[in-house]
Amino acid sequence: MKKGILVVSFGTSYSDTRAVTIDAIEKEIKGLFADVPFYRAWTSRMILSKLQETTGEKIFTVSEALLQMKKDGVTDVYIQPTHVINGIENDRMKEDALALQEFFHSISFGAPLLSSTEDMREVVQIIGSSFSNLNTSEALVLMGHGSEHYANTVYPALDYMFKEMGYPHIHMGTVEAYPELLHVTELLKKSDVKTVHLVPFMIVAGDHANNDMAGEEKNSWKSVFENEGYKVVCHLKGLGEYNEIRKMFVKHLKAVI
Repeated sequence: MKKGILVVSFGTSYSDTRAVTIDAIEKEIKGLFADVPFYRAWTSRMILSKLQETTGEKIFTVSEALLQMKKDGVTDVYIQPTHVINGIENDRMKEDALALQEFFHSISFGAPLLSSTEDMREVVQIIGSSFSNLNTSEALVLMGHGSEHYANTVYPALDYMFKEMGYPHIHMGTVEAYPELLHVTELLKKSDVKTVHLVPFMIVAGDHANNDMAGEEKNSWKSVFENEGYKVVCHLKGLGEYNEIRKMFVKHLKAVI
């Protein structure tokens, strides 16, 4: 029996944020399980192709990583995703992995970041305490990705939980699902907020954070809030930069090993 760890991420073409998010999560896991062979895979084929074209770096897909693990004699695979929710990317990752199940004694999956009510409360506390210095005229708006998957219910649940746990100034929105930016702007119109802090609720501060959130285009969240008369402060800090968030991924992996 030979164990092996595979960390699966969506991926990013932004090298700076990768270093302090995806790479930092992997470093935490490698450090804790130093005696277990480590592998990485990304699920975005578009980003994988772009990275190989621009830098020459080759990163495995899930299938490629598992075939390499088989070649290296790994019999028991432990897969830890760095996904935020149990959504489409996580489902695809599992499908790809289980398609090769016959080559291994076992394949076990660690949970994505938000997989239980306890996880959600922990993340609320992490974000809330990180921005505890905001005054009553300031609001923090989180930009989640959003999904057509039913797991998207995590986002409105988090929005409710922030308020329930004593952070009425923190609001959750998503790029592609519910709650939409419109829901957040309409809510803030009923308040005395003058300054809006925008923060990506994604593992990396990549394309969505730099363009959809903090970009200068008229449809970016920054531009929308500025046009509504708010002062806007953008924080390009992905979830993977929070030490406590990285520890949560480690905890999820430990639960299955």
